[in-house]
Amino acid sequence: MGSRRGRPQQQQYPPPARGGGRGPIPQQQGGGRGTQGFTAAPPQHPRHDAAAGRGRGRAARGDGPSSPAPAAAGPLGRLPPELRQAMEDPSPPPAQPVPVPAQAEAAAATGQAAIPASSKAIRFPLRPGKGSAGTRCLVKANHFIAQLPDKDLHHYHVSITPEVTSRVVNRAVIHELVNLHRAAYLGGRLPAYDGRKSLYTAGPLPFASKEFQITLLDDDDGSGAQRRQRNFKVVIKFAARADLHRLGMFLAGRHAEAPQEALQVLDIVLRELPSARYAPFGRSFFSPDLGRRQPLGDGLESWRGFYQSIRPTQMGLSLNIDMSATAFIEPLPVIDYAAQLLRSDIHSRPLSDAERVKIKKALRGVKVEVTHRGNMRRKYRISGLTTQATRELTFPVDEGGTVKSVVQYFQETYGFAIQHTYLPCLQVGNQQRPNYLPMEVCKIVEGQRYSKRLNQNQIRALLDETCQYPRDRERDITQMVKHNAYQEDPYAKEFGIKISDRLASVDARILPAPRLKYNETGREKDCLPRVGQWNMMNKKMVNGGKVRSWMCVNFARNVPDKLARDFCHQLAQMCQDSGMDFALEPVLPPMSARPDQVERALKARYHEAMNILGPQRRELDLLIGILPDNNGSLYGI
Repeated sequence: MGSRRGRPQQQQYPPPARGGGRGPIPQQQGGGRGTQGFTAAPPQHPRHDAAAGRGRGRAARGDGPSSPAPAAAGPLGRLPPELRQAMEDPSPPPAQPVPVPAQAEAAAATGQAAIPASSKAIRFPLRPGKGSAGTRCLVKANHFIAQLPDKDLHHYHVSITPEVTSRVVNRAVIHELVNLHRAAYLGGRLPAYDGRKSLYTAGPLPFASKEFQITLLDDDDGSGAQRRQRNFKVVIKFAARADLHRLGMFLAGRHAEAPQEALQVLDIVLRELPSARYAPFGRSFFSPDLGRRQPLGDGLESWRGFYQSIRPTQMGLSLNIDMSATAFIEPLPVIDYAAQLLRSDIHSRPLSDAERVKIKKALRGVKVEVTHRGNMRRKYRISGLTTQATRELTFPVDEGGTVKSVVQYFQETYGFAIQHTYLPCLQVGNQQRPNYLPMEVCKIVEGQRYSKRLNQNQIRALLDETCQYPRDRERDITQMVKHNAYQEDPYAKEFGIKISDRLASVDARILPAPRLKYNETGREKDCLPRVGQWNMMNKKMVNGGKVRSWMCVNFARNVPDKLARDFCHQLAQMCQDSGMDFALEPVLPPMSARPDQVERALKARYHEAMNILGPQRRELDLLIGILPDNNGSLYGI
């Protein structure tokens, strides 16, 4: 299983669409996650004018059919990744086995279809009418209509012994089982597997319970040595039937709740082939073949991919597809990766203790392959980094206590002369008895997702790479659907699922802009926005906020105290001119502080302010912090 590997969890970033939300945006009524409209006004670059104080607004409502949980149908703005993560729908709960009577299990064993449980017709209150305000239009949504399969779906429980946590290994075991026994023992059926405990078939298997013995061979590492075998016992046992009848009733409006277990079966079926082709994560799939790689800095790169989810909508069953991107570790030689991480050339100098610790944290758990043995590319997982340089490392070679240096061992055993002897070695294997690998003979294995938090520059680069105009997003989504070729998917064929290759069309309305009201004391008392924007210059808010006590702490060494004071004064004046009750003078003058003593500086300054405000029974309303950089190093303190 050398090349098969699991991938750690990490957030991914569905790309924002260009446009920034300028102008009236048509919206459909409802829509799934990531539902996009593609007939909005041409995108424009937003203007940043502090003096003008521009505001923007939009309003729209849809008429057409769509799924529940409304989402914007127009181009999305640049949302922060944390907000995008919060906006994403959570993965549905795992399907629970539905108890079936004894006759159903007997029917499954004999290949007969059991009759689904009847559902009493439900009459919902009728909608009194459809909206009529605004201008009607037609938008396209990134949904592709799916036909509900006319199949008898069965759920089986899978037990693999010895138990493994890797979905990749589990899938390999079931894949081998299907290859060996599909014709003889599975009745010719092609099952869909969730990588854990559940297996689904389009019809019953010829047994209610059966045990299989499966042997997996590790991938050939090129050494010519015998490949390691791993033996597994697999038990497949009938669990329940997936009730597609209830799903049909729900889509027809005759059932109150969507049957999640039936939807999850269809989702697993459509994920089966992409899971084998691409790197899966959540409901998204990534591959360097799905778009160009883009460097993100510090040894990371972005991979393009797509999000996929089956959804019940008012149009019927649909497949929601959206473009996505996430960060992977670049498959670089380890020394080059370390140089990118440190942003410094380390080919001709030793590492400092701080640099060594930074590299150790970044590489722990990362898989590497050796390059000094020709075609034999054995893979190892990094457990640490030595504190000593390679030239200082020795290890015992026999039980008699004979020791040999790493440099000497590589020269005598492989004829490889280590050049960068001043760099530390990678530790792989057991922490108690680690093996040493010089950094220069190791290369990072491709396809490893970066699971840690990205810095602000990397997030910005990722969003810039995936930011698209609506027409470009439409093109890429349509091409992705054609590339996936759902009509040729053997699993979709097996289960009778048919996916349209055309974007769904939805009726929508562009609502008229609302009239804005300003404070009576301003030059203008109201305003009608044009093209979704308006200007706040010389206007006052109706109900401005109150900031009676505030202060500023400057953590940026390149911002002089006078500049900080001028900024604070202009900010207070602008807020007051806009209708806020904002005190022009701070509680304390702006103070400079060291960025490495943030907590101490904030606590000290706060106590000083409260010594003044406390006797007056007042609290500090606002604290302004000037950060030292734009990479978010102090963000969230």
